Amino acid sequence: MRTARRYLAREIYRSSAVVLVALLGLFTFFALIEELDSVGSKFTLLNLFYIQALALPTRLYDLLPIGLLIGAILALAGLAQRNELVILRVSGVSGIKLLTMLWLVTAPLVAGAFLLSEVITPAAEMKTSEANMTLLGRSDGSRLSSGYWFKEADGRGGTRVINILQLRSSGEVADVTLYEFNHGQELQSMSQAKSGRFAAGSLVLSDLTETVIDANAVSALADARTPTAPVTRLETHATRTLRTSLTPERLIARILTPERMSILDLADYIDYLRDNQLQTDRQVVALWRKMAYPFTLLVMITIAAPIGFMQTRRGGVGSKVFVGILLGVGFFMLNQLALNLGMLSKWAPWVTALVPNLGALGIALAALILMENQHNVRRFNRAHWPWSKPAA
Repeated sequence: MRTARRYLAREIYRSSAVVLVALLGLFTFFALIEELDSVGSKFTLLNLFYIQALALPTRLYDLLPIGLLIGAILALAGLAQRNELVILRVSGVSGIKLLTMLWLVTAPLVAGAFLLSEVITPAAEMKTSEANMTLLGRSDGSRLSSGYWFKEADGRGGTRVINILQLRSSGEVADVTLYEFNHGQELQSMSQAKSGRFAAGSLVLSDLTETVIDANAVSALADARTPTAPVTRLETHATRTLRTSLTPERLIARILTPERMSILDLADYIDYLRDNQLQTDRQVVALWRKMAYPFTLLVMITIAAPIGFMQTRRGGVGSKVFVGILLGVGFFMLNQLALNLGMLSKWAPWVTALVPNLGALGIALAALILMENQHNVRRFNRAHWPWSKPAA
């Protein structure tokens, strides 16, 4: 059994590696063609190659499940074509035992996928965002045309809203606007700073201009009379230290899409959003999908099992690979459909993340069991369905 498992592992790893290299090369080529218009005097072709190289871990993260599915089908179909699976079956290895062997073969890939998801992809995404900001002057993620917006409590019963227009590759921020409200949600002051940096739980703002609104401004303007005293005053400060729950890690979390963050960073960002009474539906769903990602690889190898085990009289490898591609694309579309429907219909996050995987796993297991007991199914049909019996 150990020898057979090693042989299966070698065939599946080799086929999956070839498929993944082909898919990565294809998608990278398309991305290079799409970004060629950005090449100029400031953004060189070498810069473009650098950004695309940083995007490779993210592409591998996205393509790993379908690459494993196609690679496993290709390897198993080759074994079936050479009658090597028949030899295993004749030696007493059932279909369920073969599936168990495939799951054991996939275990190292699951560990590698977890490492890719939690360490490599988030680091590559951060580097990509820094490169985009430095070379292209833009950054991906949750950015509006007016910049990045954050809301939090100020510790005195009020709230503050922080707007950051620019993020610099050094981790500093620029063009910061601060709105401070009292407990009655009345604007108390608006501050504008040219730059800022984070230090020990604080945001140090530099070159600050603050517009302070008088506490009686609303009542002074309500009677439509000219106020006897100014309702606002302008103050300038060289620096101002602002105690904030916003950290560089949470700032980066705002830049990255939720699926590209690590589980720990995503959980911390969800706590930050909940503490400030902000919407967390998208992030919670992403957290469940992140946790379900390694399980997706087991689902893919389970889907590949009944397709690869099918015996064909003449070749059939190409048709099996084609079916595998269709199933992989269909599974991807089903996952995206479940995500969109779950967000619109307010489904529970675990339903959005796990139901497509569990459904696909159940169908694949049912197909494998039917293949394993096809003779018993035929005998049952002949015994209980008269029209299925051959004519005399």
